[in-house]
Amino acid sequence: QVQLAESGGGLVQAGGSLRPSCAASGRTFRSYGMGWFRQAPGKEREFVAAISSSGNMRSYADSVKGRFTISRDNAKNTVTLQMNSLKPEDTAVYYCAGTVSGYSIYMSRYDYWGQGTQVTVSS
Repeated sequence: QVQLAESGGGLVQAGGSLRPSCAASGRTFRSYGMGWFRQAPGKEREFVAAISSSGNMRSYADSVKGRFTISRDNAKNTVTLQMNSLKPEDTAVYYCAGTVSGYSIYMSRYDYWGQGTQVTVSS
């Protein structure tokens, strides 16, 4: 089993950057595909980015492609989301998640979830 804990959210002006990170417990982290999802007030949770267990495959939502980069460090059991050129519409709670089923853009494929970290982008 994996426990996930996000950190690194915060308040930033539009055009700025943030780098939330997710720390995982357990020795099997390197076997999990990892993803980031977000949920804005009054909206459904949506896919942001995903990375395979080895880190050689990545997927992004169209809305963040070219601005966000997902990466992982299997030696440190961490996955990071570098967010650049932030927009007010990126404001949401960001969740990291882990899956034993390769990696996926679909929430239903994820087995483990963190508690989330708030990202607020002011205009």
